[in-house]
Parts: sequence; C-alpha cells; structure tokens
Amino acid sequence: MVKVVLVDEKDNVVGLEDKVKAHKNPVPLHRAISVLIYSKDRKKMLLQKRAKGKPTWPLFWSNTTCTHPLEGESYKDAAIRRLKEEMGIETELSEILKFTYKDEFDETWGEHEYDVVFEGTYDGLIDPDPEEAADHKWMDTVELKRDIKSSPDSYTPWFKIIMDKIS
Repeated sequence: MVKVVLVDEKDNVVGLEDKVKAHKNPVPLHRAISVLIYSKDRKKMLLQKRAKGKPTWPLFWSNTTCTHPLEGESYKDAAIRRLKEEMGIETELSEILKFTYKDEFDETWGEHEYDVVFEGTYDGLIDPDPEEAADHKWMDTVELKRDIKSSPDSYTPWFKIIMDKIS
C-alpha cells in the first residue's frame, strides 16, 4: 500500500495516508512533484496524456510526469524516480517553483497538493509506461499556451497553474 505524506501549508509533515484514500474528498493536503521536460532548444515541452485508469483527470493532457514523494524521499529524488518510471527518461532536473492548489475532479475524487515543480531538457528515446500515460507528444510552448487558453478542459488543473506561473 502506497502512502502519501500529509503536510501543513508550510510543508511540515503531519502524517501519512493511503494514496487512494488521500485523493477522496475532502482531500487532505499532501506532497507532490511535477516535472516539465523541454526539448534541448527549450522550444517544445513533452506532454503526457494521463492513462484511462487514473481516478483523477484520466485522459487529460498534463506535464511530463507527476507523483508523490514517498516517506523519507526528497522531492528531487521523487521527480527523478518517477520520470524514469513513467516516461523512461533520465536527465538532470532543477527545482523551479512551489505552490499549493486544491481542485475536485468529481464528487468522490480530488487533489490538494503542495507541489514542487522541476524542469529539465531531453533529446532521446521516450518509453512511457501505458499504466501511467495513454499518450505523449512534444508541443511547441507558444502553441501550448494558446491551446490551454482555447481548450482549458483538455488539461489538468495543476498543469494550467504551472503554465500560468512560468509564463
């Protein structure tokens, strides 16, 4: 059973909770990471379409990868681990921002996360885990920003927040 790390607004650990239970409304605040991968020239971003089996935002487009740090695992180590597990990518990552958000997917499922965001560049083979990603694509960042404005319901809420913060 995977547990997520529950925190307060200042990222102080307040407990652990089963991952599934921690995403049922009302969702407690817990740690998360998001990773943005750019092409080497930084003109394109690698997007992931979340797998159909995901309880929150299945088949929505999102950042390259995201997850929850395990108990005792640093945010950066979680980002490195999950990027390899979800997309088959290994590359250097740098922390770029932190934010807290809350959103309900439906009457049962939601998110409430203290999210630490990392970025990196990559030019190589992408080997996504089909249990995590239904699809992936490189998208021009200018086109991506336009598409988020014209089709916001195609993207996860945290990814839209990230894109707004880095714009």
